[in-house]
Amino acid sequence: MIRRRTAVALLASPLLLTGCGGGAEATERRTPARRPAPAPTPGTPSPSAPRGIPGLGPERTAAIPARCAQAVVVTGRGENSPLCTVVLHQRTATGWQAGPAWPGHNALHGWSAHHMLGDLRSPIGVYTLSDAGGLLPDPGAKLPYHHSSGFHSPGTGFEGEPLEGSFDYVIAIDYNRARGTSPLDWTRPLGPERGGGVWLHVDHGGPTHGCVSVAKAHMKDLLRTLDPGRHPVVVMGHADWLAH
Repeated sequence: MIRRRTAVALLASPLLLTGCGGGAEATERRTPARRPAPAPTPGTPSPSAPRGIPGLGPERTAAIPARCAQAVVVTGRGENSPLCTVVLHQRTATGWQAGPAWPGHNALHGWSAHHMLGDLRSPIGVYTLSDAGGLLPDPGAKLPYHHSSGFHSPGTGFEGEPLEGSFDYVIAIDYNRARGTSPLDWTRPLGPERGGGVWLHVDHGGPTHGCVSVAKAHMKDLLRTLDPGRHPVVVMGHADWLAH
């Protein structure tokens, strides 16, 4: 049952020093000395730009909707690496505030700008986060939570690790899915060949097929923090892509 609640840069130009002499004819007329600039008034704060999200370039930053106040940033170690770091950023009056950095996994072969079913790569992009669920009861999620035995994860992973418990908690990444439905819904607006079922889920100690995984405690933190009223998104990809 789904339960819903109402709940970037100053170009540091080289300092050009102009030397005296070199053919300038000396005269008795001197240029008056410039008066020093007045000192700032004590207690007057210096203006500064709001804090942005570290690691995100202007293109990626611009892709985050203006109304979004929560962004889960997944930074892959490399284009073909299954290792990543996950940080939840929350917008404040002075800019984005970063939470702790959590180690995680993404797909076995890294990242893709055109994810296809079975390519074992995670889709890069900025995606909304609308729905959650899991095999275990709701831990206090703010997103709509679908508790179901359908979140089973049998078998072993790419490194022989057991997958049991991987779907205890999941957050659906809105890539090729219908928003507002259970993560188990298999509607694929882009077509089945573009894959789907891309989630944030509990880490099992190895690469995923396309999802992003973090420790169980961190999944619970995300579920209890991500608020549909703050329009959360995930920004995910390898570091070089994110920096554009």
